[in-house]
Amino acid sequence: MSRAGRRIRTARLGSPVATAVLLAGGLSAWALTGAPAMAAPAPSVDVQDDFNGDGYADLVIGAPNATVSEKAKAGYVAVTYGSANGLSTSNKKIVSRSTSGIPGSATADQRFGQTFTKGDLDGDGYGDLVIAGGTAGSVVMWGSASGLTGGTAIAGYGAAPQAGDFDGDGKTDLALFSQQNVGGDDPAGAAATLWKGPISRSGTPASVLNILDKSEWWGYGEDDASCATGSGCEEDGDSITGPVRNGHVGDINGDGKDDIVQWTYTGDGTWGNRLLYGGASGFTTERAPGDTTGSVPGTGVGDVNGDGFDDVVVGGDSWSGKVRVAYGSASGLTDANTKSFDQSLSGFYGAEEEGDGLGAAVSVDDVNGDGYADIALGIPGEDFSGLTDAGSFALVPGSASGFTGTGSQVFHQNTDGVPGVAETGDKFGATTALLDVNGDGHRDITVASTAENGDNGAVWSLRGTSSGLTTTSALAFGPGDLSAPATDALFGYSLR
Repeated sequence: MSRAGRRIRTARLGSPVATAVLLAGGLSAWALTGAPAMAAPAPSVDVQDDFNGDGYADLVIGAPNATVSEKAKAGYVAVTYGSANGLSTSNKKIVSRSTSGIPGSATADQRFGQTFTKGDLDGDGYGDLVIAGGTAGSVVMWGSASGLTGGTAIAGYGAAPQAGDFDGDGKTDLALFSQQNVGGDDPAGAAATLWKGPISRSGTPASVLNILDKSEWWGYGEDDASCATGSGCEEDGDSITGPVRNGHVGDINGDGKDDIVQWTYTGDGTWGNRLLYGGASGFTTERAPGDTTGSVPGTGVGDVNGDGFDDVVVGGDSWSGKVRVAYGSASGLTDANTKSFDQSLSGFYGAEEEGDGLGAAVSVDDVNGDGYADIALGIPGEDFSGLTDAGSFALVPGSASGFTGTGSQVFHQNTDGVPGVAETGDKFGATTALLDVNGDGHRDITVASTAENGDNGAVWSLRGTSSGLTTTSALAFGPGDLSAPATDALFGYSLR
């Protein structure tokens, strides 16, 4: 497969050894390393995930509620670089609006780093990072042999950026959305634009397209008509969409053009899951599984059944509590090809309880290297051992027939080998990410508890193997271990 979205990669075995333990009652990470039993082959990961080109995926952690330069909820991101031994608390970069070279300044309630995306925007072979910065817009940091450098401002578009090859020309494009307040009976209009790649380091795209055809703009506020006639948009290339929250990229219909699945505000306190199909002149829209009230469940994209079409996985919402898997096809998504499950699935662990939050976080990628994407599900409301909302996460393997439950794994902080001790209200499993941080061909999982240590937050990293996830060499760390602002930071609010 040669899609520019989340690909299934061929597993290659390495043998680095590393151990790290989270000390009970604190967040001090430490590691013991030993020589590998044999030389590991040169690792390889997607360019988009590798900022310094060393063959190991790099992890980005959002801490949007952190106080920076005495500004409450100004926010930052922490980048931890991968290596043969996985992640390290010493090999990192902290980025905020107060960081030298980053445009703008830390501002209260900006929540810098609430969302971000990765992609090789300038085509130089290094992944780049686009960090959303609210109404002030976004910032691009550029990959290099020494890691992320510089900072280029993107004014006006500060919500849920998404990188991918949306027109199928082999170059990475950037979909940009403006930050809007959410509330009220009707969704407000939100400007959006599509930058065609390559994108220069001065922030100049090859060209600019509308995100949507004009026929798709209607229903997002009273200014749509003037925008559709060319008089109401901010500039050429602007479309009108609803306010968006996060997004995930993959090729759902196998046409060689990446697509975006994203939550968009639909009014009256509700959100809907929208699918944007990539095309030569912009996107066309279709609904994806998921309508909800209250909190928005997780969404992930990957090829669960290995048929060459990416599938959409949506966590349980307030209506059903079931995880839905909509399998991709040449004709896209259909209700007939959408299946669902909960914790009663044969082979799954645990009993379904109200408030578990099954799939509050979703990540989809190949952990065991068998060519099928596996489904990682955060379950932050899980109760066990007399603890309320202690939280857990699960890995449900993919197969030629999609998910089956066979071989599923569930972990929490009281699982042998997982650092730390489970506590009431930890909400372990609030967010997840699957990345090959040690370059052995197996996706490793990072999982967060944003409520750890009084909303300071922390993250855990578990290794992927040919038989699934293992707690051997597990690592856990919080913002203090990175010498980053910690108090109420919500460290781990977003992971990629």
